[in-house]
Amino acid sequence: MSRCRLSQKCSTQKPGRSRVQSICAFAQPVPEGVSKKLWQLVNAMHQDEVTQIVREEKGILRLGEHLYAKHGHDKTKHDYIRQKMRELGRLIQHAKRNGKVKQIEDFYKPSNFNFVIAAVKDVAGFDEDKNTYKTPSLALKLGHSLKKIADILECEAQMAESDNEQFIENVRRTRSLLVKKWDVLVSSRALQTLQEAKWNTPQLLPFTDDVKKMHMYLDDCRKEYQGKLRDKPIKKNWSKLANVTLCEVILFNRRREGEVSKMPLSAFTLRDTSGVHSDLADGLSELEQKLCQHFQRIEIRGKRNRKVPILLTPDMLSSMEALVAHRRVCGVPDENPYFFSRPEAETHLRGSDAIRQIARDCGAKHPETLSSTKLRKHVSTLSTVLNLKDNEMDTLANFLGHDIRVHREYYRLPEGTLQLAKVSKVLIALEQGRLSDFKGMSMDQIQIDPNGE
Repeated sequence: MSRCRLSQKCSTQKPGRSRVQSICAFAQPVPEGVSKKLWQLVNAMHQDEVTQIVREEKGILRLGEHLYAKHGHDKTKHDYIRQKMRELGRLIQHAKRNGKVKQIEDFYKPSNFNFVIAAVKDVAGFDEDKNTYKTPSLALKLGHSLKKIADILECEAQMAESDNEQFIENVRRTRSLLVKKWDVLVSSRALQTLQEAKWNTPQLLPFTDDVKKMHMYLDDCRKEYQGKLRDKPIKKNWSKLANVTLCEVILFNRRREGEVSKMPLSAFTLRDTSGVHSDLADGLSELEQKLCQHFQRIEIRGKRNRKVPILLTPDMLSSMEALVAHRRVCGVPDENPYFFSRPEAETHLRGSDAIRQIARDCGAKHPETLSSTKLRKHVSTLSTVLNLKDNEMDTLANFLGHDIRVHREYYRLPEGTLQLAKVSKVLIALEQGRLSDFKGMSMDQIQIDPNGE
């Protein structure tokens, strides 16, 4: 087994039983009908009762195969595949205690539907008295997984040579029950529990002073680490400059941290450097023309496989070119496809870790408000103050990788602020009987003396 020399010096060894069990599991032959890569994924799990159930249940392994075919090429999604399989393993573990439903096939007998609902409520921690779930998201996820397995089992039964008409009929009837009754029995309460948990929680947004401090601190760090890497190209200096550059790109572009962290090296090396077409440049102002020469733009894969752009300043470009030039010297394997890769590994650095560390180090008053999600909400929130037109709002939402509806619903000025600031003016005017004075005005045009009673 590969071992980290540093961790042996710094910490005590973990209890070895699970690790040894995992090695033994790798030595077992791969069962028939299961791909070798998925079996390795299963054996890498923590060795416990849930893992044993996952290994034995063909339905769960079929779902694993389905997810692996879809996401297996992306190593960062392997944990997600394991998580989905373990969720179902825990469901079967709870169902066995009730005694009626012992394996995944039993879930697809219409007569067992009520036992399935009871098992889901049990594993998601449903409280009958309060009518709430301890983990409402788990109940929702299990519903999606059970429907997906129903589709997989039905397709496989139809492709099989043997006569499975009764089984196919049972699966279809159960699928129909899941569609018609699941929302009433499970998901409506789970969604309500999720929504109520968000009520009355304070809306934390970054302060402009903190963002400014972070930018200035990053400027100083960049100059320092660029010099260190140039004079002494070692792993430590390469990783520090990579972390600073990663944080700069996320902060400047207000990108999701995961999108930038997974940026492939090819996206940077094969970027378009041709500049703006001369005919298009004639329609731009002088400042806009200069900005087009100042920035470079690369495109990466965003959420839901959307194409999202990243703008790079000359400072970022110089850092990134230094990182590319010293990759091999600093021990980054050629097989590692990521730009922000870890030396001597095939994984990437995490943007959330980089931002958290720099937010603490830069002396911000509220470092907890500086995260990629909150910074994205910050720019969307302040954009409402600018009173952008619809086409300009579309451009901003598109750059952030949002659907315009999502942008309006979740990222605009916090609802509470709008209600306090705007709607209260209308209510005061109604109370004073002066609403007719403001006829034909928008909410922003209504003016009431702030010193009045």
